[in-house]
Amino acid sequence: VCGLPQGRFSASEEAPPQYSAYQQGGLPDVRFPRADAPMGHASNECERRDSKQEGVRVSIYRTLDAVPHLEYYDNAAGRTRRSRPSLEVLQTSEGSTCKDEGAKKKKAAGPVRFGWVTGVMIRCMLNIWGVILFLRLPWITSQAGILLTWLIICISVTVTSVTALSVSAIATNGRVSSGGTYFMISRTLGPELGGPIGLVFAFANALASALNTVGFAETIRDLLLEYNLYIVDPLNDVRIIGVITITVLLLISLAGMEWESKAQILFFIVLLVSFINYFVGTVMPPTQEKQSTGFFSYRSEILLNNLFPDWRGPEGGFFQLFAIFFPSATGILSGVNICGDLKEPETAIPKGTLMAIFYTTLSYLLISATVGACVVRDATGNINDTLLSNSSELCEGLGCSFGWNFTRCEDKGSCSFGLANNYQVINMVSGFGPLIYAGIFAATLSSALGFMVSAPKIFQCLCRDNIYPYIGFFGKGYGKNSEPLRAYILAYLIAVCFILIGQLNVIAPLISNFFLCSYALINFSCFHVSITNSPGWRPAFKYYSRWTSLFGAIISVVLMFLLTWWAALISFGLIIFLFGYLAYKKPQVNWGSSVQASTYNMALSYSVSLSGVEDHIKNFRPQCLVLTGPPHLRPALVDFVSSFTKNISLMICGNILMSDDKSGLSQRTTASLVKWLNQRKVRSFFAPISAKGLREGTCNLMQASGLGKLKPNTLFMGFKMNWQQCSPHMLEDYINTINDTFDSNYGVCILRMMDGLDITEEMLSEGRTISHRQFFSGHISEKTQSDQIKTIFQNKQGKKTIDVYWISDDGGLTLLVPYLLTRRKRWNRCKVRVFIVGEQQTMEKDRQESVKRLGFIVMTDSDRPPISKKFEENIAPFRLRDEDHEQGTIHELKRLSPWKVSDKDLDALSRREARPLCLKRSGLCSFRSLPVPQSDCPSSLYMAWLDALTRGLYCPALLIRGNQQNVLTFYCQ
Repeated sequence: VCGLPQGRFSASEEAPPQYSAYQQGGLPDVRFPRADAPMGHASNECERRDSKQEGVRVSIYRTLDAVPHLEYYDNAAGRTRRSRPSLEVLQTSEGSTCKDEGAKKKKAAGPVRFGWVTGVMIRCMLNIWGVILFLRLPWITSQAGILLTWLIICISVTVTSVTALSVSAIATNGRVSSGGTYFMISRTLGPELGGPIGLVFAFANALASALNTVGFAETIRDLLLEYNLYIVDPLNDVRIIGVITITVLLLISLAGMEWESKAQILFFIVLLVSFINYFVGTVMPPTQEKQSTGFFSYRSEILLNNLFPDWRGPEGGFFQLFAIFFPSATGILSGVNICGDLKEPETAIPKGTLMAIFYTTLSYLLISATVGACVVRDATGNINDTLLSNSSELCEGLGCSFGWNFTRCEDKGSCSFGLANNYQVINMVSGFGPLIYAGIFAATLSSALGFMVSAPKIFQCLCRDNIYPYIGFFGKGYGKNSEPLRAYILAYLIAVCFILIGQLNVIAPLISNFFLCSYALINFSCFHVSITNSPGWRPAFKYYSRWTSLFGAIISVVLMFLLTWWAALISFGLIIFLFGYLAYKKPQVNWGSSVQASTYNMALSYSVSLSGVEDHIKNFRPQCLVLTGPPHLRPALVDFVSSFTKNISLMICGNILMSDDKSGLSQRTTASLVKWLNQRKVRSFFAPISAKGLREGTCNLMQASGLGKLKPNTLFMGFKMNWQQCSPHMLEDYINTINDTFDSNYGVCILRMMDGLDITEEMLSEGRTISHRQFFSGHISEKTQSDQIKTIFQNKQGKKTIDVYWISDDGGLTLLVPYLLTRRKRWNRCKVRVFIVGEQQTMEKDRQESVKRLGFIVMTDSDRPPISKKFEENIAPFRLRDEDHEQGTIHELKRLSPWKVSDKDLDALSRREARPLCLKRSGLCSFRSLPVPQSDCPSSLYMAWLDALTRGLYCPALLIRGNQQNVLTFYCQ
């Protein structure tokens, strides 16, 4: 096989051959290990050292080739990606001796990383077991009843479980960096949707921290009220305690993730103890004091009574209660939000998140059922309200069957205790009350702490992506874990603002909408990337479905509007505003999003469908192949064509490289020129090609450019200003290019500017680039990309005229291009004057009528002066006079120099086509019919003819000619 090394083999054949890394004769040496060497041990010292230090083995093909290695495919942010040798290196290098790539660097202490239990499962469970569990779940059970409470829990769990499946699929599709939910959505759907949801979700996490802090402050206030203590008043006490608490949590967060993780484990243990304490309390015989507050242990009567709803107050309603409960299920993304601090996020996130959902759902169902089976809805808390003490009063209600008369407070609606009135029911039911308080503290503080950590992490990732202005200040990280200290302060200030509201039931619906909005986009991300069939979508987690993700997205949006419609409108309004900003700014990032994959799919599908559609004159568009060379050298030509093709038809900027330097074909050069076009807001493709000359390169471009029906039909090129000074062969090549274009059934347009189109000398004089070689190869400096040169075609044209000299009927392209120009905002105030050569009395009426249908002004030009003196001067250097040569000599000279002009050639031109030379009026822009070069017309004569048509005009002149096929129709056919 060609390229395989000629190896030297030892006598031993028990071990496979080893390929050494040193070069001999341009090929690597192939050896078997020594008989005394262990199996698989390389005999070459250099390779042995490399394998120890770098873990890299070379290929058998070349000494520079490397075997497949996982690190070559690692695109994770913040990681140093190793690269394999490029093709250029492999093609040009003669080989490589073993080189020591440097001494081993001392390994710095790595950041703290967490496993799936402590990093995901416990963190998610703590954030789910929040303030709602201890302080609102019994109250929700009293309002909705056990059955509807279970329905609320099941709907919430359905949304979060579907979202968890989508999150698991996205998280296992590749390495997830810091930023959690924002990172996944932005890298899946792109920055336009990722940016808004990143801001919204970071804000929602800050609000969730405030919610749990308010729950903690309520518990402390209730404890103080039991002993008739208060700071100012009940509402302000919640505010004061909440601000102090969030400040302490901020200090714990600033201490680092390691301390925060230890605090979370402590909270988790306390919560487990408090749950055990609660369930033990439900089976303990109730004391008389507990019975007065409505607790009677497990009773079938209480269970049956609490199965069904009993709506009370303005918050009594299914969706109102759902809005209050749903924030308790929003902790499922806590592990995802710190994915940058996980050891193996690809496995930790699915396992930890789903396990957390299962255990917390079970706990919510059990607690709502047990508390609904043990506690009546209304009680006075007065131990004197037994039936024996009130034997003379009428007793009605469930308490009567247990020996208690709560009728009086039930009728007046003044009961202070019971399932419907007391937020501290779980504390009252438990075996040892202080342990429940410890559980409440652990649940609220752990959730508040978790959200306080999540919000800055998300916001830091968003800031580092730099897709929004003025927020990069908060992206800076500190310490080995790159802690976002500045973002912590921002999240703290947001949380304080909402803590000052002081009412948990007001904050909860706001958070529900923000989280539901995030869940909707996460599910939609998974669905969208699944249907694009992108090869890059390869999740290791297989237990998901695109249709389940779509269902999760739809139900999340529906619930947003059913819960709090005005908050849903605010959320969507904010996201649409942020989306519109990014769609307008178009941040320069490329994350391989599903939107890109979907765009490709649609473009491919529509292109194939279009290939089966027959052309129709009403749908004709001038699809332009523009010979710009490097586009930044001829900006006027680029801007003019872009003026009427942008968002309407195809435009391809062609660059023909006629030198031996092929650097202009490199991907880097092409990318820099495309970037220049994008910064100039030109909607165009760029196609470089290498050829020996202009004619060959143009033919190759016309044959190779385009796809299906999206192929150019019109060639745009610049006027050859140096046609008198250039070599005759180059002039011949230029004219033959026009001939070949007509032969290919293309239209031809030649643009001439008074000062020329090429600005190479101007840019070199300003020092914008380094050398001529860089210009013609297409290299662009950063300054050239950002410092765009303005041309006349980028200005508003005002009330000016566009003169069109429609001398030859070419099918209508001469009229169509100026019409398309006037449809643009910059040109829409311009008037088009169409000059038709001929006498007014002999002009055809239908010709006038057809032009007027386009809204043009029709005029005539009947003057026909003779050929100008300047025209004769231009031709003089190329003249071949008949009187100076014999007839045979003239034929031989014409054969050797076809660009020479004989008297016969000049007479033929003056008889046929002299009349256009008189057209000298000019407005804002002049369009003139391009004469078709005759096969026997010398190139110099034809070029002088074009020069005479456009000379003396102080406005851009366009010589234009269609391919003699209709491109306009004035009737609906």
